[in-house]
Amino acid sequence: MRDFVDDAKWIVKDFMLGIELPRLYAKKASQCTVDPKKALFINGKLESIPDAFSIMIPYLENHYGIEVEFVGLGQQVRGFRTYHARCRELMDKMARAKYVFLEDASDVVSCVDLRAETKVVQLWHACGAFKKWGMSTSDLKFGNTARNIARHPFYANLSLVPVSAQEVEWAYREAMMLDSTPEVVQALGVSRTDVFFDDGFAEASRDWLHAKFPQIANRKVILYMPTFRGATRGAKAPDALDYELLKRRLGDEYALVIKHHPFVKNAPVIPSSVADFAFLCDVSDPGDSLLVCADCMVTDYSSVVFEYSLMQRPMAFFAYDLDDYNDWRGFYYDYDEMTPGPVVRTSEELVDYIASLPESFDAERVAQFRQRFMGACDGRSTERICRAVVQGAR
Repeated sequence: MRDFVDDAKWIVKDFMLGIELPRLYAKKASQCTVDPKKALFINGKLESIPDAFSIMIPYLENHYGIEVEFVGLGQQVRGFRTYHARCRELMDKMARAKYVFLEDASDVVSCVDLRAETKVVQLWHACGAFKKWGMSTSDLKFGNTARNIARHPFYANLSLVPVSAQEVEWAYREAMMLDSTPEVVQALGVSRTDVFFDDGFAEASRDWLHAKFPQIANRKVILYMPTFRGATRGAKAPDALDYELLKRRLGDEYALVIKHHPFVKNAPVIPSSVADFAFLCDVSDPGDSLLVCADCMVTDYSSVVFEYSLMQRPMAFFAYDLDDYNDWRGFYYDYDEMTPGPVVRTSEELVDYIASLPESFDAERVAQFRQRFMGACDGRSTERICRAVVQGAR
């Protein structure tokens, strides 16, 4: 039965991406001209404007007079009928737009014979290169086969992929199958990181966090921000952290704020015994605001390590399932050598590290990591990207 369902899905996908949408786009493109002042910002999985677009949209509007339209296809939150209808509508919009901005994989944008006047910019939703994705995961447990990935590519038609540093350009070319057009990947910085250089944003974020969780009071904030486990559709949150131990050892000085990956639908319940210590964020709570508020961050395999390195603050990596995760998805760099903080396997080790701060914090290690992987992120990334896209200059 499962094989039958999988075969049916491929039949639908082959028709939609291989025949229907390309023909519809070609028809629309032949009937209209490109509007040089029109830009589309597309979120394929969800319906809300992601952080990756939040600075770029007003910058294009205010500095270049670009008319911006956001399109949320809602693949993960709507039924196929709605998603399909929105994809069809997108063909008409895309045929008229001079600029198309993405922040994730898009087989819908990749499936058409794109007209030469349109530029597609992949802003991506993360910085650096940590866990593998795209073609880099081919034939791993997390990924698909190389044949199926190439069957309906997710990263075709790209004109520009701005990244956080020259160090990681190779990884994006590999993951997005851009070896034949290496010039597309450029270390111009990541637009969404510009907000971290805004003192007003940091102050507003602290006000927001204390209004949401007034119980934090004057305590320092430990931010626990792990990635998900399993496939994206059935994403699960890690559940190995001992909240009660953390409260017992650290609760007088710290409060724990937890933000799970947005793919996670059912986050682990916080025990009532730690209700005055551990606070669970909503999926809609802004991750960037949490990062600037954190005095210390705990993650595992999440790319937030790159953004958080801009803060020059302590971080630890709670990697209790490292061997399994590495086998499942893999990393672009050696995990233990790359991480700019201690890698711990138990809650006890984690508590010991945090309790020993600030003496145990290796600021130089974080600074070197930041320069290596985030060297192009200096608060002016959006300006450089827009100049490269609109004016054709770096």
